[in-house]
Amino acid sequence: MQKVKPEIKKAVKGKDNVIDKVLATMLAGGHILLEDIPGVGKTTLAMAIAKSMSLSYKRVQFTPDVLPSDLVGFSMYNKGTGKFEYQEGAVFCNLFLADEINRTSPKTQSALLEVMEEGNVTVDGVTRALPVPFTVIATENPLGSSGTQMLPESQLDRFMVRLSLGYPNHEAAMEILKENANKPLTLIESVMSVERFMELRKKTNDMFVHDSMYEYIVTLVEETRSNPLFSMGASPRGSIALLRMAKAMAVLDDRDYVTPEDIHNVFGDVLGHRVKLSTKARAEGKNITTALDELFVSVKVPRTSLD
Repeated sequence: MQKVKPEIKKAVKGKDNVIDKVLATMLAGGHILLEDIPGVGKTTLAMAIAKSMSLSYKRVQFTPDVLPSDLVGFSMYNKGTGKFEYQEGAVFCNLFLADEINRTSPKTQSALLEVMEEGNVTVDGVTRALPVPFTVIATENPLGSSGTQMLPESQLDRFMVRLSLGYPNHEAAMEILKENANKPLTLIESVMSVERFMELRKKTNDMFVHDSMYEYIVTLVEETRSNPLFSMGASPRGSIALLRMAKAMAVLDDRDYVTPEDIHNVFGDVLGHRVKLSTKARAEGKNITTALDELFVSVKVPRTSLD
């Protein structure tokens, strides 16, 4: 992955931390939700990743008239053969960009549930496997933007992380302006094969984890269910996502073991969209980020033989 990051940075300036977390999510076998205003580079990031990693890539601009069949495919009658033939939908690729996912109908959003959870599509009773690897990067505009609606909790829970690119800092903004005429996406080279990526994903999955790290993750997630700052805590899926992301962060750091810092680095990104603030927390002016920060520091950090 060390060769991939410089290629992505040719097109995405000043967002090293977000790039790391997107790559980690892909290593962990998860999907990414990018919540941000238009124009900060969400689509550019997805295209840069696909190009640098030799991944097939498709993008759908979600609008109210996008249908489930546009995503998962449909059967069409062929007069020549007298049979119905299946036409693949947009999700048949390695990296699928669902742009502005919260502008489309709940019916179309729900078409992605099986896709994201199982890596399959089922049309007319026939289940078909998607290419491997398969990752969804979905973008959404902040709530309150014209024409948007909230994603259902079942949909949100399918995303391993929710990230935000945010505005570039002054220096990065200067670089973007200077290089705009060069079309930086054309400068990106493919530096990793799909086979090599799958080897790293297997390494991530097989990584050793000390029992104290398992207990630490479970304790943190259980605290979201009992802490008065939250009215809804994270599910076991949240625990699994936190573990997988921590492993992936260790791989990016060229380690074969997980540390508490790996968990800390992704804690808010993994659980921020899986919990709800209590009335008490909102009355105190807290947001999800500050509430999770308070929870995190309240749980004792374990010590292991690796310290």
